[in-house]
Amino acid sequence: MLEHTFIHIPGIGPKTEQTLWYRGIHTWRHFLDHGEIIISPARDEFITGELEASLTHKEDPSFFNERLPPGEMWRTYDAFKNNAVYLDIETTGYYQDVDEITVIGIYDGTDVQTFVNGINLDDFEIAISRYDLVITFNGATFDLPFIRSWFPGISLPPAHIDLRFLLKKLGYAGGLKKIEKELGINRGMDIEGIDGFEAVRLWNEYQWGDKNALKTLIEYNNADIMNLKPLMDMGYREMKKKLLKQV
Repeated sequence: MLEHTFIHIPGIGPKTEQTLWYRGIHTWRHFLDHGEIIISPARDEFITGELEASLTHKEDPSFFNERLPPGEMWRTYDAFKNNAVYLDIETTGYYQDVDEITVIGIYDGTDVQTFVNGINLDDFEIAISRYDLVITFNGATFDLPFIRSWFPGISLPPAHIDLRFLLKKLGYAGGLKKIEKELGINRGMDIEGIDGFEAVRLWNEYQWGDKNALKTLIEYNNADIMNLKPLMDMGYREMKKKLLKQV
């Protein structure tokens, strides 16, 4: 999808992008190889420069993170999914200045890593730095700002997809668990019904010595991150099909 994208170019919005597609300019290379005036000589020259830069930086996720609106970052998924990670945090509350991160989970599509406050939370900073793309649900508002507050100066992946934006475009609103149910994605019986408030209670019970509470909290966090992948795959596939149906 990335090389079908033109809206990262200044002055090109969704309507102009769709007009280009309708005219048979489906990819960057189609524009560059067209050989005739497409919009105007001056505008074509500018767009050509931008597309040449895009090709030069097509393996640089930060280039597109700086140019695409947050709600359109899903377009980068196929280009950078081989070094992507799904992330979710648990906390003692919603306030970065008062509350604490209790658990961070990351999932690369194969392996899960869990970082627990008081055990190995500091190891997260090194672990997360090796990825190009981080995928969250509502992470732009909650997870990533909380992490930046907790780890000042942390080097997070240079590109971020917040699935909440993508799923909303496809008509799925509300929280992650609600959307999972709508799409038939199930959680294990042991953690069915657990939500953010229950996660806080589990952490408090662990602090009072209940190790099983921590085990349940980690299982809950694991489900959060592992269920993001099928949602990302579905969302990318459906949104690409929706946009490119005329191509």
